[in-house]
This record gives sequence, structure tokens and C-alpha cells, in this order.
Amino acid sequence: MADITPITRERIAETETTIRPYVRRTPLVRLGGSDFGLSLQSLTFKLEMLQHSGSFKARGAFANLLLRKTPEVGVVAASGGNHGVAVAFAAQRLNVPATIFVPDITSPAKAEAIRNYGANLVFAGSRYADALIASEAHIAKSGAMAIHAFDQAETLLGQGTVGLELEQDAPEIDTLLVAVGGGGLIGGIAAWYGSRIKIVAVEPESAPTLHAAFAAGHPVDAPAGGIAADSLAPRRVGELMFAIARNHVSQVTLVTDDAIREAQAALWSKLRVVAEPGGAAAFAALLSARYQPSKGERVAVLLCGANTTAVRFEG
Repeated sequence: MADITPITRERIAETETTIRPYVRRTPLVRLGGSDFGLSLQSLTFKLEMLQHSGSFKARGAFANLLLRKTPEVGVVAASGGNHGVAVAFAAQRLNVPATIFVPDITSPAKAEAIRNYGANLVFAGSRYADALIASEAHIAKSGAMAIHAFDQAETLLGQGTVGLELEQDAPEIDTLLVAVGGGGLIGGIAAWYGSRIKIVAVEPESAPTLHAAFAAGHPVDAPAGGIAADSLAPRRVGELMFAIARNHVSQVTLVTDDAIREAQAALWSKLRVVAEPGGAAAFAALLSARYQPSKGERVAVLLCGANTTAVRFEG
């Protein structure tokens, strides 16, 4: 059963103070939409892929380790990749044993990072849901503490600090586009902002978890495939985030895998920013016109992950 602890602005602010020594305050890039051929007065990118471990997930990982009592046997996480990398990083930093379960679709970049941070890496099944089942069996035997990728109060509190930073650094924005997998990121951000700005969820057409949940009125199983399957395809969104999203997420926009690839290429071409497929998905909605801002709308896009081997550097 999901934690029913309320995810409030006050608790997010307290969490930010707790994790601040361990996470980066990631920068913004402000430019005109014309840089990408868009008719936008204002476009702001939040570069969360520059966070420790290569994604926003470090925030939730540290929140769990610092706000909860960790047993001597350590922690366990199931992950498509980025959550596992973040938990491994945070556990190494805090000298806590960690075991990470991932599906075999996890990118080599993420698997290598988990190993490099000293965690025990276990491959289990072909999708995140398979890794989660395997991790739960391990937890039952070992007594280790589970750190859920998205359906845990401390996870949402940590991810909500992205919203806190963004509101402080870019108070002028009207709209924020956020990619959705299990929903911990958008849930935390929506809890911070409430309905003070328009929050737009972006998902791959091949993994429409929040879209399906909104249609059904509650979290349901959805397809879990596509180019961003290792970060945006958990089968269903979390109960905790759904309670927040139904009140504060304005709409869900679906994008194609081709649009995500084009967004990755555009970010590299124009900004020299490397984004993994899940990290570029929110921008894909804007670039492909699946989300069309109104005249004068001040839009921000969260670029949330960069754990990819897509870019090769040569001398």
C-alpha cells in the first residue's frame, strides 16, 4: 500500500533543506523559441540532467536515505535505470549497502553507472514491473529497506524540490512540460506548484501510463514499450502521484518515438545538451507541436535525464 503521508509545500521545503548538501541546484537556460523554429515569446529549460547521477532521481534517493531509518543490511531499489543509478550514488555517498534490480532493457550506460557506484546489480525480467517483483522477494528475505522509484512519500518530496528551485529561479513561467513514467517527478512538482501554473504531462505513445489513468479515473496497467522504455514505462503510475495529478496536472500529451529522437537531436545541435530519450520527451511535445502554447505563453521544459551512450566523442 502506498504511503498516505501528505506531500505538501511545507514538507517539500523541509526536504530541500535536508538534501541540499548532497544535490546540485541545476541551472536554467533561457532563450527565444526562434532558436528551434518555435513561435514562442519565452522558452526556459531546466537542466536537471546535470544533477548528480545524471537525473533528477538523486533528489528522491537522498530524501529516502536521509528522512528514513536505514537498516544495517542496506537498501534495495527496482529501476528501469535512472532511479537505480541515483540510489547507488546516494548509498555510496552515505556509506549504505545497496542492491539494484533492473530489467534487461536497461541501457548499458545506466547499468555501468550502477556498478561504478558500488551497488550490487541484479538483472530481472524484461520490464520494470519484473524487476520490482524480484526486488520485493529480495526485501522479504533480507530485511533491506525498499526505496520505491515513484510511489513513496519521500521520493515525491525529493522530486518536488525541482519545483521549488524552478519557482525561485523562474517565477515568470506560465507553463511547465514534464515527462512522466511512474509519476514521481510530476507528482512532486505538482504538489509544490498546486495549480499556480499549467503543468503539462508528456508521455510516449507507447507508454501512456498517466493518460490511461486519467481515462480510467485511477491508475491502471498500460503498454510499456518504446524508445524510452527504460525510464518512462513502469506499466502504471503511482497511487500517491495520481491523487495529486488529478487535481493539478492540466493535461497529458502523447509523443512519438520519432519526435523524441528529433528532440534529442535538436537539443544537441542547438544547445550541445545531451539528453536520453526520457530526458528529451517533454521537449518533444513542444518541438512536434503536440503541445501548442497560446500567444505570449511563457513555457518551461524540464530536461530530466542524460544517462545515454548515444553521443560518442572522438579526438
